[in-house]
Parts: sequence; structure tokens; C-alpha cells
Amino acid sequence: MKPTILLFVLAFSVGVCQATAQTLTQTIRGTVIDQVTKSPMPGATVMILNTEPLMGAVSDQNGEFKIPHVPLGSHTLRVGFIGYRDAILPQILVNSGKETVLTVAIQEDFNQMEEVVVIASEKDRTVNDMIAVSGRTFTVEETRKFAAAVNDPGRMVTSFTGVVSTDDGNNNISIRGNGPNGLLWRMEGIDIPNPNHFVNPGTSGGGISILSAQLLSNSDFITSAFPAEYGNALGGVFDLNLRKGNNEKREFTFQAGFLGTDIAAEGPLSPNYKGSYLINYRYSTLSILSKMGVPLGDFVTNFQDLSFNFYLPTGKKSTISIFGFGGLSDQNSNADKDSLNWSTDADRYSSTFFSNTGAVGIKHTYMLNKSNFLQTTVLASGNGIGSTYDRLNESYQSEERYFENFGQSKITFSSVLNTKISPKYNLRSGVFLNQLYFNLREKSFDEQAGNMVANIDSKGSTQSVQAFSQLQVRASEKLNLNLGLHYMRFLLNGSNSMEPRISATYELDERQRLSLGYGLHSQIQPLGTYFSEQQEEGQTIFPNKALDLSKSHHFVLGYDRSLNPYLRLKVETYYQHLFQIPIKPGEDQTYSILNQQWSFMTDPLVNRGFGKNYGAEFTLEQFTHRNLYFLLSASLYNSLYKTEENKWRNTRFNGRANLVFTAGKEYHWKKNRVFGVNIRSVYGGGLWDTPIDLEASIAAGETVKDESRAFEIQNPAYFRTDLRVSLKRNRPHSTQTLALDIQNVTNRENTFGSYFEPMEGVIKTAYQTPLIPILSYRIEF
Repeated sequence: MKPTILLFVLAFSVGVCQATAQTLTQTIRGTVIDQVTKSPMPGATVMILNTEPLMGAVSDQNGEFKIPHVPLGSHTLRVGFIGYRDAILPQILVNSGKETVLTVAIQEDFNQMEEVVVIASEKDRTVNDMIAVSGRTFTVEETRKFAAAVNDPGRMVTSFTGVVSTDDGNNNISIRGNGPNGLLWRMEGIDIPNPNHFVNPGTSGGGISILSAQLLSNSDFITSAFPAEYGNALGGVFDLNLRKGNNEKREFTFQAGFLGTDIAAEGPLSPNYKGSYLINYRYSTLSILSKMGVPLGDFVTNFQDLSFNFYLPTGKKSTISIFGFGGLSDQNSNADKDSLNWSTDADRYSSTFFSNTGAVGIKHTYMLNKSNFLQTTVLASGNGIGSTYDRLNESYQSEERYFENFGQSKITFSSVLNTKISPKYNLRSGVFLNQLYFNLREKSFDEQAGNMVANIDSKGSTQSVQAFSQLQVRASEKLNLNLGLHYMRFLLNGSNSMEPRISATYELDERQRLSLGYGLHSQIQPLGTYFSEQQEEGQTIFPNKALDLSKSHHFVLGYDRSLNPYLRLKVETYYQHLFQIPIKPGEDQTYSILNQQWSFMTDPLVNRGFGKNYGAEFTLEQFTHRNLYFLLSASLYNSLYKTEENKWRNTRFNGRANLVFTAGKEYHWKKNRVFGVNIRSVYGGGLWDTPIDLEASIAAGETVKDESRAFEIQNPAYFRTDLRVSLKRNRPHSTQTLALDIQNVTNRENTFGSYFEPMEGVIKTAYQTPLIPILSYRIEF
């Protein structure tokens, strides 16, 4: 690796003398809008604080502003307008490679005060102003600079309290003890399919994110008691926002690294039009190396993806956006046909796997008048996931052992109306209509029958409906209330849920805030579960087709304190009561869908299970100040479930404690160079597993677990440290960054679980990923 790094550093340092003598600058520009109605705010003042002389601008009749010749580095902006609260935007990063383009939403002050002193950083507020508890904003810079986050939101949020990675090899996460499939993904205000490569059926994560950080704007992540507009989720919400491309200047980004090689382009659609495009394409670096003949082990891995956002103004009051993403991924391996090389039973297996996902949406926004803003979106999406496993017998003949091919597609229509009733009252109401299509097939090998048996074989369509309304009441300068109602109905079997939501924040003073939230939430089961089939008297029946929605009551109490303008302390306690959870019927059964990590359960289930998650979380965060940031996240929690045996058991995800320290420091090395060091250390309780029945496993020739002792074994404590070092260099009209991310820098062996090895007749331990270095180079110009 050392010669490769040296080559990158030498290439990175070319032209050093030409840049050191220059003072480089760039432009900050953007649009100021009303937070509720999204209408432009002409005459707003935008100032860059702590500059000499003071730099700033006033927005024009379209709410647009431009501040040229801004020195490179991080700046704090203050945006003000008469009758509105001042917005403070800290740590706005200015590089030479790209203009900094912002959209700033400001909130009307119901007392019509001209100025409000803001002590806390606006970074601790969410983009969605109706999120009062258990939510935070994350920025593109966080996904880029957090150690081993590799531009992946799913990996980045494991630095936040209440979030635990369930497997180092992918970005599946458990939020407050909930299973990974309890997560909702949303983009531009509408639900989207799981946006990851190498997705397993029934999960919300995967190997690596399809979405490029080049497209993301500030977005929200919510872990409990969601506002009324979010439905069909029990664990958490990723609410992603896309940025618009630069509509005045063409700009490009090229990035090459171990995970992929991608290029992004953005710019105006035409010289005299305010519309813009933003496109990113990535191709697997491993695929490139494989095609060049570089040996990469037993598995051949490929992926590629495309994401885009086209912004099309259609008048002073309306716009159209066309956005979407698509990803293709596959992984294949071949069995070794020489039995002398077989050391484990896995050597006898050949496998194929593919996972393809895509979505295309059209969003229309229209300002009906100064008080009403309507957003209507149509999204077409789909995914296809399939795999096969074949085993060589003693005669070296291939025998099929498993087959799955799951295809799902959806057309979603949403319409959301934002209404500013008065400075004190804001109303948001909407409807989501989903037309779902499915083609689901799964077969597995029956050892007793000696042949393949169908578990799922269904094709058809169904629908779901969601509607919501939520009222924001600014009762006083200190008290904010959010009152909402969400309704969901799944037309496949008529299951439905009416869900009240309420949250409140109370400002004790300019530095302290109390928050309280409650919500009833529900979720449709993974679709394949409904179509598991059985044969009775020659007839095919579907025992799970009438399964009801899983439901959960969320309660949250929080306290925030700004210790100074850069340092924040936050404490939250929560309790979640889960009910109507699918379980296997019977007093001797221990299965609950709460522990399902992937795939579809095909055994008969009933909605008579329960669960409870409760805990306390502590966050101490310093937003970047003097080029240093840190985030200390600690959580103590308990996650339990109960079946008809009437006994509370640990869920698989009940680690009980988790401590994460994330930090970074930048050093300005010579002129226009920035050296960065970022670290993340995670210490947490191990996940739980079920003991293996060795005698039954030997008899069956495969892993057989003792389900009567479900999740009674806890893995050893989990510890991992990630490191990132980077060197950024600004040159005239370009910014270059060379970075090395090292996941698990101490190479600690963290236990994943146990399995039975048939060839040796013993139980072995499976470990999580070892040290993985990821080198990358990015240039923006």
C-alpha cells in the first residue's frame, strides 16, 4: 500500500508554488424563503459574521442573494428579515472548487419582534420544524468526514445516541433496540425503497448506500415519536433532502476510491433559465480491478448506480423537480470441484446473488397564495432481489438447495398542503396513495422429502393508503405544540390504524429547553410474509395473509442545554410499548418477528406478541469551533420481547449499553492546505444469540439452534475504532482531497455469532470484519 499512497501524495503536491502565493476566494449565494409557505423573501439581509470589512448582501425580489470574493474556510452567516427570527448558519464551508449555494428558511416571529438573540447553534435544530423530540439534522460534511462513514448515511448515524450497527459488513442499524426493518426511508417528502446495494429481503439496509453525498442536502434523522406525516415505521426515519445543482455555473466532481469511482456534474440547463441539473454516476472499483485480471478472492462483486435531480422553475409560483436513483449489484461464487481443497462445507457451494433498486419521482410545488403552499409528488419505484445456492454432492454434481426471486414495485402519489393560518398557527395535511405490485418466489430444500419445496409463490397487486394532519401551535414565545393524527390502511387484508401524535417544547430560558413527545405508530409486515404458503389436503393456503399491523406506543422526555454557542448537552429518556407483533403460536414457541434480521418468515404467525424498549441517552456535542468538533454519545437501554410462553426475553439487539466517541480536528498546513484527523471509537454490549444444539446439528448436517433457549447467550462486548486522515488542497478553481479511512484500525475480532461446521462436526465462531483500509481521492472543479 505504501507505494500507492506515495504516488497519490506526489500527484497531489504538483504545482505547489503557484498556489501558495495566492489568496483564494469563492462565492456564497442562495435563496431566502419562508419556512412554511416556501415563498421568497425579498429584502432579507445576509451577513457573514466576523469578517473585516463586514461582508453581506440583501436578497432581491426573488429572494436571491450573492456574496462574492469570500475567503476560503468556515464562516457563520446571519440571515434577518423584519418580523422574522434571525437564522444563524454556523460552519458554512467555502472551498475554491465549487460555489457555496444555500437555501435558507426563516421563521416568522408571532410577536413581530425585529430581532431575537440566538445563543444555541441552529445546527441542533431539524430541517422539519415539526420534529420536537428524538431528531437531529445531519449534513453532507458529516457523511464525508466521520471516520469510516464513507459517504454513507447509514454508517454515519452510528455515531448518534441510540443507534447500533448490527453487522460491520453492511449498514443495517438497530435504533433504540428495534430491528433493522423498522426504518423508513424518505426522499423529497415521499417514501422510497431501501436505497442500498446488496440488500437482503425484508431489511432496510445493505452493503453500501446507492445515494451519493454529492446530491444530499441537510437532512433529518428521527429515532422515536415521529410527527404525524411519517407512517409505516416503528424504529426510525431517514428524511433525505436533495440539493439543487448550480444554476449559474457548470461544476464537476470526480472521486476514485476502493469502493467506487464516480463522477458528478451540475450546472444550468440553459444560460437564461434558472433551472439546473445534478447527476452522479458510480461504478465499482472492484469490478474494474476484476476485469483487469486482479485476483479478488472467491467472490466476484459488482455494483453501479446513478442518481440525479433536475430543478425546473415553471413560473414565479411553481416549480417542477425530477429526481431519482438506481442501483445494480451482484455477487457470485463458484464451488471448488476438487474435494481435497474442501476445508468447510461452504467450499461445496456455488451461489449467485443480485439486488437491483430504482426510483423516479416528479415533484410539483405551487404557492397558492401568501399563506398556502402545495406540494404534489408522483414516484415510481421498484426492487428485485434474488439468490441461488447449489451444493456439490459426492459425485460432484450440483444440487439446488435454495432459490429466491422477489420483485416488488410501487407507484406512489402524495399531496401535502402547508398552510400558515397566522404567525401562531401552521397546518400541514396530506395524503399518500400506494399501488403495490409483487412477484414473490422462494424455494428451499426439504431434507426429509429430498427435493425443493415452494415456500412463497405469489404474484399480484394491492394498495395502501395513508393520510395525516398536524397543527403547529406557537402558544407563546417559550411554548411550541405539535398536534397530529396519522391514518394508515393496508387493503390486502383491511388492516388499519388511527394514530395520534403530540409533542411539545418549552424554552426554560435562552439556553435550556424541555421536550415531550408521544406517538402511536404502526408498520406493515415485510410483504413476503403475507404470502407464505402451506399445503392442506391438496389445497394451498396462506396462513399469514390476515396478519394485522405491528404497533408501538412511543413516549419521550428530553432536556437540551447550550453550554455555550458551540457546545450542547442533551439528555433523553424513552419508553416504547410494542404490541400486535407477529409470533409463532404456542406456549413453547419463542420466535418473534422483532428479531428478524433479513428474509421473510414463512411459518404461520399470529399477532399476539409484545415488546418493550426503554432507556436513557446522553449526548455532549461540540459543533466545529476552532477547527475542532466532537460528539460523545452514551446510551443505557433494555430491549425485550414476549411470545405466548409469557416470558420476557432479550431481543437479539439488546446490547444494554453503547458508548461512541467521534471527533475531528483540522490543521491548516501551509497556505490553502488543510490536514484533517478524524476518529470514532465504539464500545457496546454484544448482541444476543441462541445456543446451537450440537447433537441435532450433527444429525441434520446443518446448524440447528435450541429455540427453547432463544437469545440466552450474549456475544462478548463490542469494541471498534475507526480512523480517517485527509489532506485537502485548494487551488484556483479546484479543490482536491486525498483521504484514508481505516475501519477497525486495531483489527479487533468482534464476535458476530456461532455456526455448526458439518465437515468437522464442531461449533465455530463467526467474526465481524477485520481492519479495512479505504483510500480515496476527490477533486471538485
